[in-house]
Amino acid sequence: MAATFLVCHGAWSAGWAWKKMHPLMAAAGHRLVTPTCTGLGEREHLANPSIDLETHIQDILNVIKYEDLRDIALIGHSYGGMVATGVADRARDRIRQLIYLDAFVPRDGQSLLDLNESARARMMQLAATGDGWRVPPNPTPPDTSPADVEWLSERRVDMPIKCFVTPLKLRHGELTLPRSYIYALRTPPADTFRPFAERAKSESGWGYHEIDASHSPHVTAPETLMPTLQGIVAERVG
Repeated sequence: MAATFLVCHGAWSAGWAWKKMHPLMAAAGHRLVTPTCTGLGEREHLANPSIDLETHIQDILNVIKYEDLRDIALIGHSYGGMVATGVADRARDRIRQLIYLDAFVPRDGQSLLDLNESARARMMQLAATGDGWRVPPNPTPPDTSPADVEWLSERRVDMPIKCFVTPLKLRHGELTLPRSYIYALRTPPADTFRPFAERAKSESGWGYHEIDASHSPHVTAPETLMPTLQGIVAERVG
């Protein structure tokens, strides 16, 4: 059965980073929608100190509204898990299921840096040493090919620090819609995302999947990611 996948991309990234997934999705009969959040990618010219998590949640809500998207498989990658959780909270009637791809899974009132406390001092210092409100990109995973490193490096841009410190506000209580977590096994054992993988394995209402890939499989391992995504939407149909 054909599905509509809507992506909430990661920090420093944008819709362009999902380029390799479009032909795979089309060949499988699915629709892949990859909008870019304000201040990033082709919308870099809109970057300003006021951009925060709420801005990016509203970006995706507007895509759902104006594209009239329904029955959505909503993907949140990395920071995009923060965005996707807020979107799913406010557009519950449009979301079929929520898929976290090596992503943060916040609860009400939590910011990204609340979930990644070890990075707080470094992120704040990076923003302070620049113009006071932007954080430069993290390094790419070590298994990223030289060609992809060049492609990514030319396009990734600084991230507004407010996106990392703004707490998520759930307006309708904890989410109850079907959720799945995809854990990338090539990330270091003590990595940031293991607690969310463990949560998905231990709580009811979750599907849990592992893939042999590093943190951005849509770049480094699209052929591995694609069947995993297809399997998730097929499970929810059956």
